[in-house]
Amino acid sequence: MGDKARSYKGFRFPAEIISHCVWLYHRFPLSLREVQEMMLERGIIVSHETVRQWCAKLASR
Repeated sequence: MGDKARSYKGFRFPAEIISHCVWLYHRFPLSLREVQEMMLERGIIVSHETVRQWCAKLASR
């Protein structure tokens, strides 16, 4: 767990939110804007560009 926690250091959002967004985008045929809307329905305001950056940076880990 220590290594995983360190990999999210410096991010504004908690690791659970980031990993859930990346998982949604790669697991289901969703656009970045659809992931953004799904998070907004849950009360989490995150832009599609932020989700794109998370996917680009974290998906290969």
